[in-house]
Amino acid sequence: MERKLVKCITFFISLFWILGSYAQPNTTLSLEDSSQQMLDLSGYKWRFKMMAPGEGVKKGLHKLPAEDIETLVWNNAKVPGDVYTDLWKAGVIEDPHFGRNSVKAQWVQQYEWWYALQFSITEGIENQMVDLVFESVDYSCEVWLNGHYLGKHEGVFSPFSFNVNDYLRIHKWDFLKGRNMLVVKLDTPPQVNAFVAGKKTPWFGDYWRDITPIGIVGPVKLIRTGKIRFKDVYANNKINKDGSADVSLEITVENTNPVAKECSFEAVLNGKNFKMKEEKVVLKKTISPGTHKVIQKIHLKDAKLWWPWDLGDQNLYIAKIAIKDGKLNQDVNETTFGIRDVTSKWNPGFVKDVDVSFPRSTYINGKFHFIRSACWGGPPNIFVGRTEISDYKELIRLAKEMNMNNIRIFGWHPPEIPEFYRYCDEMGMTVWQDIIPLGTGNIPSDEKNLAEIFNEGVKVVVARRNHPSLIMMEGGEEMMFRTRDPKFGRQFLERLGDSLQAHVNLPYVPDSPMTDHVGQQAGFKPKEAVHALRYFYEMGRWLHEDWYQTNANGFPIVPEFAITSVPSVESLKKFIPENEMWPPGLSWGHHWADLTHLRMQNWDVFNSEMKGSLEEFVNATQDAQGIIFQNGIEHFRRDKPSLSGIALCHYITYGPDMKWAIVDNYRKPKNSYYFVQKAYQPLLVNFEFKKRRWDTKEAFIGNIWIINDFYKEYKDCKVKFEMKDDSGAVISTKNFEVSKIEENSAKSFFPINEKVLKTVKSKFFVNLELTDKLGKVISKNDYFFLIGDQKEATKYFNEWQKLRLKEENDNGSYGSYYHYFKEFTGEDGKRYESQIQNPRATGFENDKNN
Repeated sequence: MERKLVKCITFFISLFWILGSYAQPNTTLSLEDSSQQMLDLSGYKWRFKMMAPGEGVKKGLHKLPAEDIETLVWNNAKVPGDVYTDLWKAGVIEDPHFGRNSVKAQWVQQYEWWYALQFSITEGIENQMVDLVFESVDYSCEVWLNGHYLGKHEGVFSPFSFNVNDYLRIHKWDFLKGRNMLVVKLDTPPQVNAFVAGKKTPWFGDYWRDITPIGIVGPVKLIRTGKIRFKDVYANNKINKDGSADVSLEITVENTNPVAKECSFEAVLNGKNFKMKEEKVVLKKTISPGTHKVIQKIHLKDAKLWWPWDLGDQNLYIAKIAIKDGKLNQDVNETTFGIRDVTSKWNPGFVKDVDVSFPRSTYINGKFHFIRSACWGGPPNIFVGRTEISDYKELIRLAKEMNMNNIRIFGWHPPEIPEFYRYCDEMGMTVWQDIIPLGTGNIPSDEKNLAEIFNEGVKVVVARRNHPSLIMMEGGEEMMFRTRDPKFGRQFLERLGDSLQAHVNLPYVPDSPMTDHVGQQAGFKPKEAVHALRYFYEMGRWLHEDWYQTNANGFPIVPEFAITSVPSVESLKKFIPENEMWPPGLSWGHHWADLTHLRMQNWDVFNSEMKGSLEEFVNATQDAQGIIFQNGIEHFRRDKPSLSGIALCHYITYGPDMKWAIVDNYRKPKNSYYFVQKAYQPLLVNFEFKKRRWDTKEAFIGNIWIINDFYKEYKDCKVKFEMKDDSGAVISTKNFEVSKIEENSAKSFFPINEKVLKTVKSKFFVNLELTDKLGKVISKNDYFFLIGDQKEATKYFNEWQKLRLKEENDNGSYGSYYHYFKEFTGEDGKRYESQIQNPRATGFENDKNN
């Protein structure tokens, strides 16, 4: 009896604590004291429940009484978050990232998921408007408040809201009478991406398996304003020739009153991260019922411009605007923005409408912005509930430290959360973005669905257009590669661009096109862009340095340059079962390890597959990825300014995998990170060479280049050139005088012709060092080369390609990995009992561990 009493008392104490905590912060402070008031409904306050499709409404979950405590025994949930993470934390499913558990979790997408939240309101809302705002739901949902149906929404990228004035329960002191029940039904997620193109992130591709994300993936808020309120503020600005700027605050305002109201708009402009004399303007305007646009203009005599980090300072302004009805604030808005001008120009050396269809050089405030980028491949985790805001800050910091000045969000990944762009603004990282994911290439053809896609794109760009980091818009990613009607696809992308540019003055290109026959059927020209993936996908056809010298020349931009690698052993242990770790087991394949390609990349770079141990193999794949990236990046950068940008594929990916990422899913940089860091130095001393394998009897030849992306001139510099053999002994050293390095330049300075290889056994090293006139090192670089026969190596590689293609053609290459494990696909039909019966089938038969 005593034990039951203790349990009962404990339960009610917990219940009262939970109920009471929801009453604060209030949604209804005096308008004299405050403006837009917000009750954040995010966090671990939610509960969720599984129901068969259609059964939740039949059972009455949408009509749960607000005072009821039934939902307290549902599973705990977090918003923003996702169903899979909530289930994992509740112990219902195993970690979908570990091993092949994602296959076991596929049942999740066959159900609808009901999320509920109880909260209390203690202050009245007279003469006010209260909206329930969802920033993002993936993908389709219906919403009820206190049993009242609010509506349905589809599309993950655009926020949506409902006015809830008539449905809120409010009581100042009785929390039960002021108790509210919010219920959200998440529909079963779509299973065919083409049907939801542009409105949901593709959940497939070569770094994910077939498990469709679902969840309330953005914050949920109750927002209270006066009856005249902001809908949007756009700080549209123009830089004048005299260094001044005109800022037009384009204010979209809604008057929910039945009659017109005379209001004053009071704007205060300050520097957010610099000091300035405060600018104030007041505009009086009569606002009729409905939604209208009001423009407040502010002239800045000495405008502080926003620049990428390698071109200048990241000056940010903050505008605070109040709508006043007499002395009362009806609403206030705080908008951060930067003043910068972005234009595009034709790349030199290309003929318009013969070689290319549109310009690909980006200029910021009149200065050429050579893009050193990598594809974001995000969000940081496909399961939003596993991502923290701090992850974004850390990843953007790492990107900047890797000498990237741009992040490309391409058409397989979603537009990012507000914090992503805020950190890019603050760190001077520009963003090149496909506005909505259209990676599938298969889109609906009826005007109703097309209009929904256009509308989704407009909402995305309007929500992000105040961020100065957003500098280039793109419509599609390799879209023509898959579209069933190339001409229609091109027309669709151009119409999308027209819709976007009506709302923001930024450069737009319709696609990052493949220059294959399908792209040319769509009207694209043969030199639009090079997707530098052929070395990987046609592995064995060329050694990597031969590939980019013979197949990747003469293009204005590189939207993708892709090489794969394996995460560190430390990271592998987090998602690969111990008994599948080494030799590689099936979970490697499930996480997209292409074992043959990885072995071949290693051999190309090291003249060895590097399979002596797990550590050796893993580190070699990362070094190979980095060296191929380094050599390719430097090759491309030497074409500046004809070539205006490079995007590696990828910087991160949204799950733990064995493929594209430079920083793995656990925020750990791979070895390749440091090779890219060298190659992306804004001021770069580098070595141009034609091959990596040399005979000991021939002279080692090449050229020393200096590339300068800074708008700064360097005079009286020196370059030190040094060669070392296998033992580390110096076999050649030279010093060169550089009288001037011009700003924004790429130039060959000194030829090298050294006959010093006769004592080298297997490999040798080249080190470069650039110092300024004070002797300070301002750029360093290094390489290693092999002793061997380039032609024989190519012949060997070509033969290996034939074997690889036969294996893949016989078994299916894209995403298929069973053929690495012969005992799994054997004709004897025996049940697969162990993880690795015959390691020889994987190509790791020479491992020391076997």
